[in-house]
Amino acid sequence: MSFLTLEGVTGGYGGVTVLRDISLEVQEGEIVAILGANGAGKSTLLKTVVGLLRPSCGRIAAGGEDITGMAPEKITRRNVVLVPEGRQLFDAMTIRENLTLGGYTQPRANRAGDLRRVFDLFPILEERQRQKASSLSGGQRQMVAIGRALMARPRLLLLDEPSLGLAPLIIKETFATLATLRDDGVTVLVVEQNAMMTLELADRAYVLGRGKVSMQGRASDLAQDPRIREAYLGLGAGLGA
Repeated sequence: MSFLTLEGVTGGYGGVTVLRDISLEVQEGEIVAILGANGAGKSTLLKTVVGLLRPSCGRIAAGGEDITGMAPEKITRRNVVLVPEGRQLFDAMTIRENLTLGGYTQPRANRAGDLRRVFDLFPILEERQRQKASSLSGGQRQMVAIGRALMARPRLLLLDEPSLGLAPLIIKETFATLATLRDDGVTVLVVEQNAMMTLELADRAYVLGRGKVSMQGRASDLAQDPRIREAYLGLGAGLGA
């Protein structure tokens, strides 16, 4: 069953059209990847889904409800949650405080259990929960960013470049966490430049080029497509911006 559906979505920001007639869907329990060169519209797509940008036309539905143009906080309350590019933590606050802020849409009675879930997933965060976010490593900051999103009890978790700035070992651990979340029933939509590793993780993928869907299919099939390998392994001219 489809949890997220985009139909003919066009939009952008500052009067510039970035997305052009985007149609895609994410089935419940899947990890779906969005790939593409810089400037292809990947981040714009995620921001449009969560209401940070409004589409000029088209329709977005989540959980069977039309969320097109809905305010971001209302979309979050419908369990559609973004982990933004660059983590965007509150550096002057502790790990625990950052996590607690993520649960603002949930009843206070849920907080202890939701924190427990995050700490079970990332034990180091429990050990350092009184530590300020400004003192954390890149990998630890990513854990907090994902944990903060989980406090909102997402049915659909969107991640914008989760491997950005991380060491290879930490990237592997982050991707393993996403696989664990999928196994726990969280649907995942991920934008990522690390294409080949993402295709190993994902069930399906869409490739954006110049704001349009240029390719789509099973991740395992796309990983073998010579156009993908040329674009992301530097063997040819690629798929365009």
